[in-house]
Amino acid sequence: MKILFIGDIVGRPGREAVKALLPKLKNKYQPDFILANGENLASGKGLTPKIYEEMIDAGVDLLTGGNHILKRPEVLTIIDAPTVKLIRPANWPDGQPGKTFIELKKNGDELLVINLEGQVYMDEVSESPFSVADKLVKGRKCKYTLVDFHAEATSEKRALAEYLDGRVGAVLGTHTHVTTADVKILPRGTGFITDIGMTGTIDSILGVKKELVIERFLSGEKKVFEVAEGEVELNAVYLELGEDGLTKKIKRVRARY
Repeated sequence: MKILFIGDIVGRPGREAVKALLPKLKNKYQPDFILANGENLASGKGLTPKIYEEMIDAGVDLLTGGNHILKRPEVLTIIDAPTVKLIRPANWPDGQPGKTFIELKKNGDELLVINLEGQVYMDEVSESPFSVADKLVKGRKCKYTLVDFHAEATSEKRALAEYLDGRVGAVLGTHTHVTTADVKILPRGTGFITDIGMTGTIDSILGVKKELVIERFLSGEKKVFEVAEGEVELNAVYLELGEDGLTKKIKRVRARY
């Protein structure tokens, strides 16, 4: 199975880059499934129904979430719909809206996609991603499983990947918006990268206008962030999973728009 996973898409510039670059990437890699982290799609925070449809129309099969995925109240009108391919972290407190995993089906194969959020330096979670991962992975008959681990701490991301090594196809880190250079296949066959990186404006700080971020550090005041404009870099990971469900090939993908 071939998978292309696009890192955190930031605002309109990121969305436009996906729409422009995805046809070429599909032609090159011929992925069975295209996934993307979508928690920053709407002006850098959250998601709306219109933007969800925009990304599905562009060719994305499923959007994963993170700490910002519910920031826009409009998303509540679609997030629980059975046909909507959108998930949020599974280890949030009970009663939160949204699906925590989805099984995608194509050509007789099934891919289980799980979303988890880290506990270190994050506020939303109530349960350990390790214990929740155990619950979701145990007993499932899906041959192929992929985890989007939306977390801040690099140690926590690597620890979860090592914990799940050999039990899932890949653990891919999102959230920090900075691509890491540690893409690899772990000893028991699980593909891993600490962070895929963002799909957003290059001349920015994490996709946001630089001066606003700098001013926050100087003044200590919480400024309203705005998405930066300019040339965009798309960051993604391409994976090939074998018949045993484990990673046989993993590589970083970068393209500019």
